[in-house]
Amino acid sequence: MGKTKDKTGPLARRPDNSAFKQQRLPAWSPMLTAYTVLPFFYLLALICMLLGVWLLLLVQSTQEIKLDYTDGGNCIHCFDLRQNVSNAAQTCSCKVEFSIDQTFKGDVFFYYGLKNFHQNLRRYMDSRDDEQTVGRIKKLQNPSTYCEPFAKDENGVPIAPCGAVANSMFNDSFTLTYHASSGRHVPVPLLRKGLTWYTDKNVKFRNPKTDNLTLAQVFEGTRQPLYWQKPVYNLDPLDPTNNGFINEDLIVWMREAAFPNFKKLYGILNRANAPFINGLPKGNYSIDITYNFPVQHFQGRKQVVLTTLTWFGGQNHFLPIAYLVTSSLILLVAVVLTVAWWKFGKDGKNMKE
Repeated sequence: MGKTKDKTGPLARRPDNSAFKQQRLPAWSPMLTAYTVLPFFYLLALICMLLGVWLLLLVQSTQEIKLDYTDGGNCIHCFDLRQNVSNAAQTCSCKVEFSIDQTFKGDVFFYYGLKNFHQNLRRYMDSRDDEQTVGRIKKLQNPSTYCEPFAKDENGVPIAPCGAVANSMFNDSFTLTYHASSGRHVPVPLLRKGLTWYTDKNVKFRNPKTDNLTLAQVFEGTRQPLYWQKPVYNLDPLDPTNNGFINEDLIVWMREAAFPNFKKLYGILNRANAPFINGLPKGNYSIDITYNFPVQHFQGRKQVVLTTLTWFGGQNHFLPIAYLVTSSLILLVAVVLTVAWWKFGKDGKNMKE
């Protein structure tokens, strides 16, 4: 039986006469005056300005070069060839030449970039089977319905990896060459592994258990996505450990971008041998491109990006500019408040109660 209250009438709901319930606990109530508020505004403006200038100098210390190769130079014939889907099986190559005026010191990162490609479309992002790419055997033959219409081909053969994301994987390839002043052509070595997040490589993407079978035998009874030129178990013929669902190019592509204009990591400069020990030396370069990925159907553009990085990332001016704009606005407010206080409220004579 619960204990009933003895109080009745209009005072029955009155709180107890305690310091907590009657709000008599000790409290600090700051008095906001011009002598406390104005210095805070000026200090905050100074902090934002210093952060903005520091980040701006940090961003400008990075070196970057962008090359749009969509239809430039001798890539125009490949661009025209890819307009017709029936030519997808035909190979096409082109070359882009450029020069670097200053040495790119330190680690240099090679990215490919796309414009106007919306990887953040909801139906596109859902069109994948995470159970399949985590290595579950049963999902090789029975892909998720989320992958439709890229779950099976016209003959009912299951696709691995299935879905629109994998089907649209970027498949251009690049070979970077340094043209030394001596006339010698030196291939620029790029590290093609170590490009992914640890959790992607070791948790989210795993190959099915082989049980003494080859990777090709494990994927027997499946076919590659419709617009792929190689099966998933042979994406990297030079490195057998970089095939299947743990192929790093595949993993990088499967992490969808948030915006329609984006770049994804393709390789990192291998600085083990000369003349690339200190970075990418200044001089003339060329990129031999195997041109496979069509962009006409979504009015897109393709580019390659060579850049150095800091702990803050690459050349992104948004945050420094945001800090500087915020600092200017706070400073403007502080000046307006100071003028108003000086003219109307300094002595309190002109302030109405």
